[in-house]
Amino acid sequence: MNRLKFLIGAFFLASIIFFTVTVNAAELVILHTNDIHARVLNTDDYGKSMGFAEMVAGIKKLKSQNLDSLWLDAGDTLHGMPAINISNGSNMLNLLNIAGLNAMTLGNQEFNYGIDTLINLTKKAKFDVLASNLVYRSNDKLIFKPYKIYKMPDGLRVGVFGLTTPETQIIARPTLVRGINFLNPVEIAKDMVKEMRPKCDVLIALTHLGIDEHAAFTSIRLANEVDGIDLIVDGHSHTVLPSGLTINNTLIVQTGWHAYNLGKTTITLDGKKIINKKAELLDADAIKKIAPTPDKNVAAAITKMERENKKLLDQVIAQNDKTMSVDITTMRTQETEFGDLVTDAFRWKTGADCAVINGGGVREGLLEGNVTKGDVMKVFPFGNQLQRVEVQGSVIREMLEHSVSQYPDAFGAFLHVSGIKFTFSPENTVGSRVGDIYIGNEPLNENLIYTMATSDFLIEGGNGYDVLKKHHLVTGQFGTLEEILIEYLQESGMKKIDMGRIIVAK
Repeated sequence: MNRLKFLIGAFFLASIIFFTVTVNAAELVILHTNDIHARVLNTDDYGKSMGFAEMVAGIKKLKSQNLDSLWLDAGDTLHGMPAINISNGSNMLNLLNIAGLNAMTLGNQEFNYGIDTLINLTKKAKFDVLASNLVYRSNDKLIFKPYKIYKMPDGLRVGVFGLTTPETQIIARPTLVRGINFLNPVEIAKDMVKEMRPKCDVLIALTHLGIDEHAAFTSIRLANEVDGIDLIVDGHSHTVLPSGLTINNTLIVQTGWHAYNLGKTTITLDGKKIINKKAELLDADAIKKIAPTPDKNVAAAITKMERENKKLLDQVIAQNDKTMSVDITTMRTQETEFGDLVTDAFRWKTGADCAVINGGGVREGLLEGNVTKGDVMKVFPFGNQLQRVEVQGSVIREMLEHSVSQYPDAFGAFLHVSGIKFTFSPENTVGSRVGDIYIGNEPLNENLIYTMATSDFLIEGGNGYDVLKKHHLVTGQFGTLEEILIEYLQESGMKKIDMGRIIVAK
């Protein structure tokens, strides 16, 4: 009998201990996105984007499974694709409001509409827009809310503060960020930790800094130099971190870009003490298993947006004196008048020494007569950005060699150029086909630094341009390609185009 009483007592004691541990243990789930660049359709990026309605369905399902959860976005979200840009970002803001985003910080791309438009846009947000290092130059007052402390259903206090990369001052057009100071993210983060740490159980930095080595301020530097941050939800460098990166006891997470993945970070706590942090990425297939049906409200909003956009796309923005057609094979094998026009527009906008575009990136031409916004957006349907970079002359030569490496076969990487004139010999060995190269009227100096205007697709190493990806410095950012072409057609019209930039040696 005594033995039975002992066993029963031991059982109840074990139950109490187990119950206590279970009550004290808690899981905080942080769902995160970054660098969506206004990709909202599951057909964007040749179907690589999972689709915003699909992603939101997954987010809502995951949040319903764990009430202690937040959805955070690390910026470069309100600008990117024509369907969003045409509304100055309001279409994307509307989708985020419907979707139930909790907070976002501002990426450099958010400033493409100009600071005044951005401020007015974010006033309509039903979520928190956080940026603790942006102040007015005139009075040092914060422009946006610096941080927010969220109280979870079980009482857990989660602090989130935002940081935007100071690189924005360099890569954005000066007029777009006029009157703003971008303060040192590291020093501001130290202030945020000092102020917020006593008030919260989990402290998160929501940053658009990235981990590129050439940048002065990165999330890695932040983690190394600022103690007390539990999690950095990052963006900007388009880095895929499948299980995150731990630096100085701070977990850094990033999903890549263009809504290819949804990030999920699970923070396990024993009482108020963090005992584990786990990061993972969920792709389109994983999201579909979680939520097989796209979110109805977001899907309906996208359908309405596309219907309303049609009215704007039909607006006439320029006149064309002649038809400039685009044949896929021709664009990928030889110089064309339209390729010259496009690259002239890039150089006109950026003031660069030269400009290039890959033939595979130009999808439509322009017909004679009225030119509408929709016509130009068909030319560049991918939402790529125009950037100005500094490159060494040897990089330009290597790029041109790659451009003609498959000639006479059609090659999407074949470059159309402005400010450049060069010859190449198809009979020569691949890698040594290019002969004389001129930048402007001067022979190329392979040791000299030149400025080049081109798309972020090539700068990211697209079409095999790894040499450009590895050896460049971004010095300017000028909006999407279709925006630049519209400006050029409105400002300069169809000027006489000088051909003879690419010469096939006989």
